[in-house]
Amino acid sequence: MAGGTWTTQNKVRPGVYVNVASNRSITGKMGNRGITALALSLPWGQSGAIVKLTPQDDFSRLLGYDLTDTVLIPVREALKRAGTLLLYRLNEGVKAGVSSNGLQATAKFGGERGNDLTVVIEKNIEDNALFDVKTLLGRTEVDKQTVAGAAELKENEYLLFKANGPEALTLSAGMPLTGGENGTVNGAQHSDFLAALEVQDFQTVGLLSQDNTLKALYTSYVKRLRDTEGKKVQAVLSDYAAADHEGIISVANGVVLADGTVIDKTTAVAWVAGAAAGAAVNESLTYQSYDDAVDADVRLSHSETVAALTEGQLLFTYSSGRAVVEQDINSFTSFSPDKGRNFSKNRVVRVLDGIAGDLKRIFEQNFIGKVANNEDGRALFWAQCVTYMNDLQALGAIDSFNSQSDIVVSAGADSDSVVLEVAMKPVDSVEKVYMKVKVV
Repeated sequence: MAGGTWTTQNKVRPGVYVNVASNRSITGKMGNRGITALALSLPWGQSGAIVKLTPQDDFSRLLGYDLTDTVLIPVREALKRAGTLLLYRLNEGVKAGVSSNGLQATAKFGGERGNDLTVVIEKNIEDNALFDVKTLLGRTEVDKQTVAGAAELKENEYLLFKANGPEALTLSAGMPLTGGENGTVNGAQHSDFLAALEVQDFQTVGLLSQDNTLKALYTSYVKRLRDTEGKKVQAVLSDYAAADHEGIISVANGVVLADGTVIDKTTAVAWVAGAAAGAAVNESLTYQSYDDAVDADVRLSHSETVAALTEGQLLFTYSSGRAVVEQDINSFTSFSPDKGRNFSKNRVVRVLDGIAGDLKRIFEQNFIGKVANNEDGRALFWAQCVTYMNDLQALGAIDSFNSQSDIVVSAGADSDSVVLEVAMKPVDSVEKVYMKVKVV
């Protein structure tokens, strides 16, 4: 379904085009949050497709490693706060393989992790005419099949099998696979990822790269989704305040974890993307602790911190044995009377984005093509919008909402169009307290 903002009533596709503005200070329900997306180069896993991951998944089976392994640090950091990670493996790589003892085994996926696979062929202890064919990942047995010959073997989560010519199976204490390579990645794979991601529901996408060409690609992508497609998402990049846009979060530094692992600003993008996606519409990340972090990897002085914040950088600050988000901001700094400083606050942006997305979803699911475009039909939609806005106010996400003046649903220029105008005052978090102390 189409969406986006509008200036004149000239849209072609059926859909909801919502203009949201902050006012005064310069039975619809809220949609679920908590979905972030990353594209990574990995040593194992399905490539060229989005895989939905949650903290409860079997990562060894899907990605070849346990979630605690250093190879999967970006995945682990993202899932510290996100409920779902849309993971796209960028590289295809070369598959490892082995041909010996009457058997040909090929890794299911390309990549260096395939070189850690081994095939063991043993006699079955109950039937001397049968063989036990085991697949080992490192030292762990991940599959075992009892067969009379190679032709009976079925592929498992790690290997593809076939007979090696007419030769019968013979015993082997271990046949290691070799030749697996990770391959290379270029901008084309990132473009493919973004195209695949566009049809998914998500709140944030992270880029773990210092390549400014890729940063510009992700920035243009998010601006297009937000301004043209009506998909209110954010991208998290490292050191890219030049984007100067509420849809782009720029990460200035990283953290040090309790075990001594250094998460630099590029890798910290994964945590920020997960945290921003998982934050509720009435929640700010300001001064929230980075999970399991005990320090910032680069401590900034007071003047450096002020300068970074002024530039539109999200950064981590050391505070009492923790690393905390100094201020939950995005890269937008070009303030104007029409678009003030509040648009640089991610809590405010989450409210505005949530309203635009949720009202669009409510209309699509309950009204478009189902309700007549007359006074009664528009009144019904108005009532749903009011219910939704009242729920937001009850959560403390907006303030001073007046249903009689802040929601207007009117007939559009065409007989099948409706114009929805929404005004609201997003609530920000308390971040500055000014005190006068009198000593007597």
